[in-house]
Amino acid sequence: MARAASSVPSPCVSVWRMNEATGWCEGCMRTLDEIAAWSTMSDAEKWQVWKQLPRRRERCQAAAPTTDPRHRP
Repeated sequence: MARAASSVPSPCVSVWRMNEATGWCEGCMRTLDEIAAWSTMSDAEKWQVWKQLPRRRERCQAAAPTTDPRHRP
């Protein structure tokens, strides 16, 4: 029997570039394993991934060097 369509949207934003330091996609913040498994994950598993994405994005932004001249030493 075919699996029903998921009601959980993919977080993909068509960036497709992995950050070597974090192992996360720079666009959607998922790992390669999460990206590869997305189509077979249950909705509950997908929501668990979604819950992690804002924190991952915050961590990446906090670690990124700033180009704002007001933040130069």
